Order: sequence, then structure tokens, then C-alpha cells
Amino acid sequence: MTKMNAVGWFDIYVDDLDRAVGFYETMLGSALEPMGDPTGESRMMSFPAEMSAYGAGGALTKAPHAGPGIGGTIVYFMVEDCAVQQERAAKAGGAVVRPKFSIGDFGWVLLCQDTEGNMIGFNSMK
Repeated sequence: MTKMNAVGWFDIYVDDLDRAVGFYETMLGSALEPMGDPTGESRMMSFPAEMSAYGAGGALTKAPHAGPGIGGTIVYFMVEDCAVQQERAAKAGGAVVRPKFSIGDFGWVLLCQDTEGNMIGFNSMK
């Protein structure tokens, strides 16, 4: 059996795609790109990704079969210093749920709620 990473892709479901794109572009400091949905059912905007690199790519997705909300799954974005995202959250239309906190040898984490009601995390080593 071939070894593989546990996560191969992620979708963050949204109600208002344009509003969500604005939030994530502000938080991450980079542009999202339109992408086609192979099923033709959804509108999707992809996070910047190098598909041959380590880690998972993903997209904001507006779909008829799923919606946003706080639940049991949290996507963590890797950033230089999550204190930057903590400062950006309210200005981007989101909210800080738990300010930057230590996770020991694994760095620091910030928990936020996006404009669509999704809980997301940011992880940094400083």
C-alpha cells in the first residue's frame, strides 16, 4: 500500500462567495483563483496551491448540497506569525474566537470565525 497524507483536499462551504473571498484574501494576503467544478453544481475559488508540494490544496465552495457553520472540522492555515491574522480578523469581517496561544513544540494557534460562520485556525512557529 502506498503511503499518503491524511488530507488530500478541503472545501470551506460559504453562503456569499464574494464576501468570503474578500475575507480570506485579506487574512492570507494573497489572491484566490477561480476554478472549475467538475460536477458543474458549485462555484469555487481556489486557495493558492502547488499541487506537487507537501500539504493539501483547497477551495471556498458555494454548493447546493452543503453550507457553512461552526462544527467539528477546523482547517488550519500555515502563516508566518498568526498575530498578524489576529489583527486582521475584525477588519476582514470575521471575529477572533481564541487569541493566539501556544501549542508547545508545534508553535502557536489562533482560532477565528470567518464571514460565513466557519471556525478556522491559523498556525505559526512564532
